[in-house]
Formats: sequence, structure tokens, C-alpha cells
Amino acid sequence: MSALNTRVSLLALACAVSSYSAMAEDSSLTNPNISAVLDGYYQTGDRPLAERAEGFGLGETELALSANIDEMFYGKVTAVVESHDGETELNLEEAFIQTLALPNGLSVRAGRFLSDVGYLNNQHKHTDAFTERPAAYRAFLGGHYFDDGVRLSYVAPTDVYWTMGVEAFKGDSMRAADEHGERDFDDVGVFSALTKIGGDIGIESSWQLGLSYLRNENGLAYAEEHEDEEETDDEHEEHSHSASYTGENTYVADFVYKWAPNGNYKYQNLTVSGEYFRVTDIFGEEPGHDDDAGDVDDHDHEFSGDDYHEGWYLSSVYQFSPSWSAGVRYGQVDTYEIHEDHLDPQKLKETELSVAWHSSHFSTVRLQYTHQEGTNFDGFEDDNIVTLQYVMSLGAHGAHQF
Repeated sequence: MSALNTRVSLLALACAVSSYSAMAEDSSLTNPNISAVLDGYYQTGDRPLAERAEGFGLGETELALSANIDEMFYGKVTAVVESHDGETELNLEEAFIQTLALPNGLSVRAGRFLSDVGYLNNQHKHTDAFTERPAAYRAFLGGHYFDDGVRLSYVAPTDVYWTMGVEAFKGDSMRAADEHGERDFDDVGVFSALTKIGGDIGIESSWQLGLSYLRNENGLAYAEEHEDEEETDDEHEEHSHSASYTGENTYVADFVYKWAPNGNYKYQNLTVSGEYFRVTDIFGEEPGHDDDAGDVDDHDHEFSGDDYHEGWYLSSVYQFSPSWSAGVRYGQVDTYEIHEDHLDPQKLKETELSVAWHSSHFSTVRLQYTHQEGTNFDGFEDDNIVTLQYVMSLGAHGAHQF
């Protein structure tokens, strides 16, 4: 019996060594990618709906761990450390698994991850060419929308790149305001459908077009009595990744065009991109609510089923040498804020100019000028803001999105 046990133990040890050796052949199974991103800045003023405040501050410090779990699954965890008003916050931005071997171009991602709606949203903010996301993103997606859920995506076997996907999310950060905590929200509140198609034009140019639809079951806002205006203002100013303006239906159209001499992006390249957002069905009438809005001021707006939020931006970034790039972006949002029995129209316009020095692929120092014009945004006036930012990456760093 002792000899038999010895043979069994040796066989188990040999199997274990063989299994470990097989795993060692794939370095991604034994050596996960570990990275960190440092983001710091100085800014001369405040911007509506933005995360960066006036003065010295830290943006998102990102810590990421990713690897192939085995031949069937990939996994990633991304934690973000932020500092606001003297307090440090730790957020888990990504914690997902993704299939690697489903047939017919299918893939499933589950856990917490960035939604694939729009062009910028599935990209980490440290890859942006400007210090903040466009105002439309800050207003309608909380800067960048990540959530707990599941995605099914499909890449079609066509000559051009064509992908489609559907997503379902918990949707907490996309819920409309509930000042009195009386609303019964759906547990699965957000559903999205999207498609993207793209291709090459010769060897120097490439393009991509995208359409996205996001259904927010908890997005309707209601007119409520504002009994404590001071408390409401405090809540409005509190830092949050939640969307500031919601509705039941959000439509997004996006495009991007890229050019590089002879297809070599290392020395020179141009990127032109833009997105348009339209958020409809933005308010509802509560049972028993008197829909007679009565007399309103000239600057106020009575409720209408045709009201909607919208926003857009157009961006161009040119890297004119391996170490220098410059960008220009214009964007605006037109929104409504519900105030008791009427809607207050709001408008924000932003013109941004950016110059960045890249010592390498892993380090960027950026100087940006922003001219903002706002209407009916409490506490903000037309202003000119200068931001000096650094973004530094440590460790393994994956390829950026198209």
C-alpha cells in the first residue's frame, strides 16, 4: 500500500508539473499585466459638470491588473483613486471577465466595465487628448459610464470592420434625481444596443462610424417641491460619477477619421472625431400632479412632451512630431433643469485649445486653454481657464482603442 501511495503521489506531482509547464508557455497566464497611471494638474478656474477643481489637484490615479485567466477567459481589474475637497475616494471602475474562444465572432463580457456606447466612453480618460471629457459626456454619462452588467458583442465576417453589441446594466448612476427617496427604481435599469462600422481609405487613412441607443428605465425626472433649496444646492455640487441630466431614451451618433503619412502613426498623425447626443422623454407626470403650470416667467419653459436634452462636440488633434501634438475642440450642451412647475433652459459652450509634449508613449505634459460660456448654470460665469496637466503611465500598458 505504501508503494502504491508513493506511485500515486509521484503521478500527481508529475501532472502538476506538466500543467504548470503548459501554463508557463503562455506568459499571460503566469505574468499578469500590472500598471498604474498618475494624473496631476493645476487649473485656474472651475468648469460646470467637471471633476477638476480650481488650484492644484489630482485626477484619476489608475491601478490595473489584467491577464488571460486560461485559454477560455480574460480578466481585468481597474481601481481608481481620486481626491476631491480634501477627501480621497477609491472606486472600482472595472472588474470583469471576457470570453476568448466563443465561435462565429461572438464575445461575452460580464462584471463591471465601461459601456461601449459612443466613441470615447469605452476608453480610459487618461488616453484623451484634452483634460476633461466633452460637456455632453459630463452631462449625460457622468464623464464616462461604467456599470455592473453584461455585454454580448459580435464581429461580422465582412471586408470592412463591423461590430454589433447589446448590453444590460444595473443603472444606478443613470437614475433620475429622487430627492425624497420615494421612487421604486428597476434593478436592471439600463439597456443599450450599438453598432460600429469602419475601414481603410488607401494606406494612409481610416474611418469609423457608430450608432448607439441607450434605454434608461429609471431616467424620467419629475417636478417636485424644493422645500430646502440650500440642501438641494449642496447635493448638486457633491462630486459624483452619475449623469446630471437623464431621460428614458438616449441616441448617440459618432464618427472618427484618422490619417498618417504612409500609415506610420509614430511620427505624424491626424485624428478628427465628433459625437452627437440626444436625450428624449426627460420628464414625466406623477400621479395626481396638477399639469396646469400656470403663469411662468419669460425665461422659463412649460413642460412639453417634445422637450429633450442634446449635446455635441467636434475635435481635431494633430501630432506634428513624435514629441508634440496640438488639438482644438468645440462642444456645447442644451439642457433643461426642472424647477418646481417649469423647466429652466440651460446652455454651455466650450472652446478648447491644447498643446501636449510627449517625452515617450508613457508620459504626457499638457497645457490647455478653455473658453466657456454658460447660461443658467448656478455658480458659473463666462470664463477663460488654463490647465496644466501631466499623465504618466507605469508598467505594462495595453494598446489604445481606435
